Amino acid sequence: MTGWVGDIERETIENETFRTVMWTGDHSQLTVMSIPAGDDNQLLRIERGSGRVEMGPSENEVDFTKDVADDWAIVIPAGVWHNVVNTGDGELKVYSIYSPAEHPPGTVHATKADAEAAEHH
Repeated sequence: MTGWVGDIERETIENETFRTVMWTGDHSQLTVMSIPAGDDNQLLRIERGSGRVEMGPSENEVDFTKDVADDWAIVIPAGVWHNVVNTGDGELKVYSIYSPAEHPPGTVHATKADAEAAEHH
């Protein structure tokens, strides 16, 4: 299996889609994302922007909240409900590593609506 090598900061900042899968392996997956101002999503690393991470047993039981910004990393244990809300004025540019891989290789979701529609199939 061939891995992925690249300038992750450039790939993340220049990404214009909600989610693009960059690489998929047997046990993990790399994606880049662009989250519009005021929107939310799950993620692991912020390259540009500011947000708020929320975690807990469920969406109704959030027991951890932290403001995050450029260069912050977020580690989310398996089974923990989590979300990141873009609290800035511009797009929140992030990349994430899913383990195990969650999206088919080559997936591109131009918008959050596209991503949600794909998840419901």
